[in-house]
Amino acid sequence: MTIESFIDTYGYAAILIGTFLEGETILVLGGVAAHRGYLSLPWVIVAAFAGTLSGDQLYFFLGRWHSQKILDRRPSWKARAARAEKLLQRFQKPIIVGFRFLYGIRTVTPFVIGMSSVSALQFIPLNMMGALVWAVLVGVGGYAFGSALEAIIGDVKRYELEVLGAVAAVGILIWIIHFNHRKRGKSSVAAV
Repeated sequence: MTIESFIDTYGYAAILIGTFLEGETILVLGGVAAHRGYLSLPWVIVAAFAGTLSGDQLYFFLGRWHSQKILDRRPSWKARAARAEKLLQRFQKPIIVGFRFLYGIRTVTPFVIGMSSVSALQFIPLNMMGALVWAVLVGVGGYAFGSALEAIIGDVKRYELEVLGAVAAVGILIWIIHFNHRKRGKSSVAAV
């Protein structure tokens, strides 16, 4: 299977799943793939919008229904949840729209919002607005990144496997560092 057929077959599904889980990197790769003509940028944005919206709605309802049980299982979330809660108390609507852009508390914020007095009817439209802004900005950013690479490197076609591989490797490396950092945080809490 060539990279073209792989991206054509699984590209949108990978973007949907990756953004459901937490994926700026996958969306940037989707934007680069759209620039190279493998995917359509509007459909990349739609897949990312659907993925991030679904994931954050799930976290909202988990916070609403199972907050204490989940916090007990994830002690590393407590400090980030406290930080998100303070921001939510001060800047409720801007936080709901923009939490995707807050590194370090992005995942826990919809969970904290679910724990708060914010109703689902308040959260859903603001979450939709934030998901759309995020999907457009990051997707177009990935597309522009592909354009910038082409301007810098010249004929990207010769190097596209290496470029896509390098971007994917950087994304995986960031995820591994983040995972190990969380794991070390859990083991130090367990040791206490």
